[in-house]
Amino acid sequence: MTLLSYEPPLQPFISIIYADADIVVINKQSGLLSVPGKAPEHRDSAWSRLERVLPDLRVVHRLDMATSGVMVFARHKQAQAALQRQFEQRLVGKRYRAHVWGQPPSTKGEINLALRCDWPNRPRQMVDLNLGKAARTLYEVTGQHQHGAIVALTPYTGRSHQLRVHMQAVGCAILGDKFYAPPVAFAAAPRLLLHAEYLAFNQPINQQPLSFSCSADF
Repeated sequence: MTLLSYEPPLQPFISIIYADADIVVINKQSGLLSVPGKAPEHRDSAWSRLERVLPDLRVVHRLDMATSGVMVFARHKQAQAALQRQFEQRLVGKRYRAHVWGQPPSTKGEINLALRCDWPNRPRQMVDLNLGKAARTLYEVTGQHQHGAIVALTPYTGRSHQLRVHMQAVGCAILGDKFYAPPVAFAAAPRLLLHAEYLAFNQPINQQPLSFSCSADF
């Protein structure tokens, strides 16, 4: 991925909402990479900001640069392996909040559309029912805004850009989405209006249930 202009937010520098001996949970800002990019100018990220004081920090999952919200990092290898196992086995509870253009087909529904990378236009993804990997998203309309609906999104699978492509596929692109929104919907917001508002999993060492909620700032 080529970032033509990367100017990550500096306030707050990092927002930690929970930490113990095994994990750190943050509220990632929109515009900040989850992990460093390949180029030196793209080193600044949520991981590298935390790694300054937690040198053994390990990546568990990622959020798109433009997406804000709850992320968990592991503080050692054992915690990383245990958390990644929960993600792979779909034992992690996730919910996102989004403002979309227009109205979904119904107030509550499910989107099952296989996805794959759109290689000539990467990092964009695309629907491909023949060659794509299975992708499933649950959605529910929870409110309205001047351009359309507010929706709660629950990804059953975790494909790249899944929520963004699935909402575009049903005619409701997420506002501020530079990859998938039509020009009028892209211009309707100063950022991608997608936020990871809820994350639940078992503490990787003692297995106690943990859940974290963080409201969107839009």
